[in-house]
Amino acid sequence: MSVYKVYGIKNCNTVKRALDWLKMNGVAFEFHDYKVEGVTGAKLKDWSKQVGWETLVNRRGTTWRQLDEGVQSKVTNETSAIALMQEKTSVIKRPLIELDGKVVAVGFDAEAYKRDLK
Repeated sequence: MSVYKVYGIKNCNTVKRALDWLKMNGVAFEFHDYKVEGVTGAKLKDWSKQVGWETLVNRRGTTWRQLDEGVQSKVTNETSAIALMQEKTSVIKRPLIELDGKVVAVGFDAEAYKRDLK
């Protein structure tokens, strides 16, 4: 049986909704909390290659909006995005779900989960 790896922050409402959905639908998963366990540059680079750094940076969230415009304007490529995501893990779009090292979902979308997570 496949076990998904869910990355996020446990007190994030979107992550809570996703975890609740996974539990209610009997999807086996383990949870990785960025705030507690961090995330490596290598992992971020791998995800970036799979889904693009633009997808990983949550420009709608509070953390992004609280950044100085100068900091925001410097996020123009994978290298600068990864540096920011390592420094401020709250700016990573969440949850991010992997299966066997492959990104299968970014964010929470119940319809996509029904379709993509077995």
